[in-house]
Amino acid sequence: MKLRMENNVKFAPIRASIALLAVGGLALAGCATGSRGGDAGSPSGGGELLQTTPEATAEAETVTWNSTYGELASLDPVKAFNYPENTIVSNLCEPLFEMQPDFSVQPNLATEANTDDGKTWVFDIRDDVTFWDGTPMTVDDVVYSINRHLDPAEGSYWGGGVVANITSVEATGEHEVTITLETADYTLPSSLSTIIGVVVQQAQREAAGENYGNPETGVMCTGPLKFTPGDWQQGQSITLERNDDYWDEEGRAMAREVQIGFVVDPTAIANGLGTGEIQGSYDVPLPALSQLETSESGELYAGQGMQNMAIISTGEGVFGDPAVRRALTRATDRQAIADTVYEGTGTPARSIVPQSPWDAVEESAPGVAELRDEQLPDLSFDIEAAKAELEEAEVDLSQPIKIAYPSERSFYADILNEMANGAKELGITLEPTGVPSAQFGAFFSDPQARAGFDGFVTTNYLSAPDPLLHLISVAKTGSDQNYSGFSDPAVDAALDAAIGESDDAERAKLTVEAEALIMQQQPWVPINDLAVRMYMDESITGAPASFVYLYYPWAADLGAAA
Repeated sequence: MKLRMENNVKFAPIRASIALLAVGGLALAGCATGSRGGDAGSPSGGGELLQTTPEATAEAETVTWNSTYGELASLDPVKAFNYPENTIVSNLCEPLFEMQPDFSVQPNLATEANTDDGKTWVFDIRDDVTFWDGTPMTVDDVVYSINRHLDPAEGSYWGGGVVANITSVEATGEHEVTITLETADYTLPSSLSTIIGVVVQQAQREAAGENYGNPETGVMCTGPLKFTPGDWQQGQSITLERNDDYWDEEGRAMAREVQIGFVVDPTAIANGLGTGEIQGSYDVPLPALSQLETSESGELYAGQGMQNMAIISTGEGVFGDPAVRRALTRATDRQAIADTVYEGTGTPARSIVPQSPWDAVEESAPGVAELRDEQLPDLSFDIEAAKAELEEAEVDLSQPIKIAYPSERSFYADILNEMANGAKELGITLEPTGVPSAQFGAFFSDPQARAGFDGFVTTNYLSAPDPLLHLISVAKTGSDQNYSGFSDPAVDAALDAAIGESDDAERAKLTVEAEALIMQQQPWVPINDLAVRMYMDESITGAPASFVYLYYPWAADLGAAA
């Protein structure tokens, strides 16, 4: 069949202002589809999570923002696989398709996608786009940019998963690019709304050599904001300037420049936001929430998220038994964690996929919420149900369960202590074990670092707004975030069937079936879905509130408030 993006993607830009209702100290609104079924819902403060904030009414000269997770390492898009890099690169370098604040995906540098079999994709590329230096963007730049992920010499952080399925990227017309895959994937346009689909100028990349992406050389892209070498003051801030020649007049940046600082100390962030020295920030630290909730100079917003907090099994020890994981999920008071640790900005998770992306799927696949209610296992807090699950365990329950967490992040210890209380009710022992952050990062790349541990914590997020892609990443045999060696032929078959299905509604149904199989075994134990925590000074507005700021040009929407 012919699959055309016009039938599967919303084209109307999401820039509508939203009436706000202050609830429990956070700005919430009834703008989004409510969470459905299971434990999932809105934060405990009530109301529903935001997708956008009121539209800016005028231009701003300079907006000061903060990168809570610190300084970026590079501006090179293929090295953007974390909060500091993605939050900045998303405003500079554009993908073929663009994720929107409602988690839909729209054509961007590409105008159309066609496939007959899910394996050969033909993309029409815009002919009116220029780089910051005024030179036209060509199909050769598009082909070069995607092929960078396939070139080991480029060291792309996106080299596995979707990229590993690409067999060729070719220019097949003056304004046409063809991507050929090894196996059918009807979610490819969604993946091309991430860094995988970002386009850079080939000539500048090749001329920069080893200096590409550093403060002295930067990058050359097409986005609504641009970087000028010298505007990155290492250890302090980076300044993004408005691209006055941006190809999309409606998407032109509202601020002449956005200065993004690298403050990481929660107290300094809270003080800076409270005084207006910093005008805005995503990922407001948990310790700063109580101070900012009462601020009279700005607003703390809770947005629809694609993040969750979970415990990843290493596949070893007592925690390696699916029955133990199911029991611990039911024995952990995850609502208490949402209320106390996340101060009302979390909700008990019903799956390893956060709720908001599923709410977006409902738009193209009505009835998927009811289907999930029918098929997903009950994860609600119930000690007696947990004891019943534990009866199926086939491991020595006298052995302790060691769960690692970065010792500098004390809130993880609070979460694990709550889980340990539940384990005690079941007659088993869970030992939270702090590991220095410098060592903890290796848990995600080195099996030897995980040796001796039954599990480790993660605050994770979807790279694309498609539940299926995250399920594949976590639970497919040999996939990039399958840290326990989890392998189930039934799960693999269900995931393969889903990604090879061209019909949106049928693919959503197959995805739910795969999700239900995975949640029966829980290679990751889901704890909380997390809302976006964003603060803006009363002088500015417009930034999207949902979790799109890693891939959508959020800073272009920032401007002066009324």
